[in-house]
Amino acid sequence: MLGAIAGDIIGSVYEARGIKTKAFPLFSQGCSFTDDTVLTVAVADAILNNGRYVDKFHQYFHQYPYAGFGGSFMQWASKRSRKPYYSCGNGSAMRVSPVGFAFDDLETVLIEAEKSAAVTHNHPDGIKGAQATAAAVFMAKTGADKNEIREFVTSRFAYDLDKNLADIRKTYKFNVSCQGSVPQSIIAFLEADGYEDAVRNAISLGGDADTMAAIAGGIAEAFYGIPDGIGRQAVSYLDAGLRQVLDQFVSRFVARP
Repeated sequence: MLGAIAGDIIGSVYEARGIKTKAFPLFSQGCSFTDDTVLTVAVADAILNNGRYVDKFHQYFHQYPYAGFGGSFMQWASKRSRKPYYSCGNGSAMRVSPVGFAFDDLETVLIEAEKSAAVTHNHPDGIKGAQATAAAVFMAKTGADKNEIREFVTSRFAYDLDKNLADIRKTYKFNVSCQGSVPQSIIAFLEADGYEDAVRNAISLGGDADTMAAIAGGIAEAFYGIPDGIGRQAVSYLDAGLRQVLDQFVSRFVARP
């Protein structure tokens, strides 16, 4: 979960800037948490307190209305709508990492990922993006190797994960759909040699940097852990409310003996 939050913060200043390099400051002037972090914490809060995802998304939107939410989500949340809007966007995947950490078997993770997505992103691609991301987090935390993660995600969700990141980078453009950003974010993790490298890989594609780094970062945390320095610096950007939920979630679901 913290890996997704750190990825969001690091990527926040690079969104839609089209950078095509891994050589950039991890934390630079202007970095902040965005809607990716807010909704990740909302998912964690719902899991911790047996809440409804729809209610937590409404609550957190109204607490952080200027966090950079997408237009469709803003309209939905501002009206406190309880009907999904058939989105296929990557918002379902950016917020789902707590599901991969909190549940103890893969099928439950897939069911819960769908629940977390479907309150807004009930398009099949929106659900698939959330499930693929949560499954990768779960498999990474439970000891699967990268080939096993690649094979499962490819066979279950028909994502092409055999492309080379360097080749993707040449032509990749900003894309907020699950289909156009989740596989690429998973590849950013698969080609990485550590947490930081996964985040740099995702941002270097030049797309929806904060969200792609959140997706890759959530999986990479589950696989590698997150370096203490990066984790501490990311937490320093959070307010007391977000930090409290993060601490409770990590204590219960992540920091296991």
